[in-house]
Amino acid sequence: MIIITGATGFVGRAVCDALRTKSHRVVTIGRDANSDVQWPARGDFDADALAKLSGARAAVHLAGEPIGARWTAARKDAILRSRVDATATLARALASLSPKPAAMISASAIGYYGNRGDEWLDESSAAGDDFLSGVVRAWEDATQPAAVAGLRVVRLRFGLVFGRGGGMLDQVRLPFSLGAGGVLGSGTQWMSWVALDDLVRVVVRAIDDPQITGAVNVVSPNPVRNAEFTAALGMVLRRPAVIPVPAFALRALFGEMADGALLASQRVRPARLLASEFAFDHPTVDGALRAALTP
Repeated sequence: MIIITGATGFVGRAVCDALRTKSHRVVTIGRDANSDVQWPARGDFDADALAKLSGARAAVHLAGEPIGARWTAARKDAILRSRVDATATLARALASLSPKPAAMISASAIGYYGNRGDEWLDESSAAGDDFLSGVVRAWEDATQPAAVAGLRVVRLRFGLVFGRGGGMLDQVRLPFSLGAGGVLGSGTQWMSWVALDDLVRVVVRAIDDPQITGAVNVVSPNPVRNAEFTAALGMVLRRPAVIPVPAFALRALFGEMADGALLASQRVRPARLLASEFAFDHPTVDGALRAALTP
């Protein structure tokens, strides 16, 4: 049995499908009526909920508020609290189970590193000092109750996820299809990304492989500049990508989120995955975009 949070999301649906294909029983935690276990309105899970979670091999925690909107004070608080509070609640629940699951696989993000220009970043690199960096540090720290209880904790630092049926590509496909796509700002910022299929394989590997622990960058070994991504997407969609969006316009529309996410440069290497001889099915941006967008 595998516990999953965020099962109705873009990544969560794909992870659940993969686990069920491998004949795992999946127990979902969520706020919708179809979830097997409901998140507590406040405080910790009650005894009935814990009984439903008992006997799990591992938990995969994917829940979190999307960041893709203007960062008002209320939005920033929701982004932080949805990650930190839910992660801590789940970590305490897993720590209290008997027998305990072997592992807690918790989503994280390469936002941990902040805006770093052309610097190569791996799991040993220092954290950044902006809003998202602070969120990710607190998010990862919230897994501590599970680690203290002896669970193997894996913090998967996701990059941008390319796949069918959701994620970033769903947001940009329409303007690009209409010929209104273009570089963001200077287009020189690095984008570290991963194909959804490869991400799912990493999650399954993290459940099964006791050697995988701590922070793991879940990105292709081949990050690209925004201008290269834009050209590749235009080619796959067979549409021109010639209408740039200047940085000042992004800042006017999105405020702090423009610099913190859309214009931030993160050139991230999946050092631990490469050291473990993980083989990416979609290592190049052209191949990943074709797989995600070609009928």
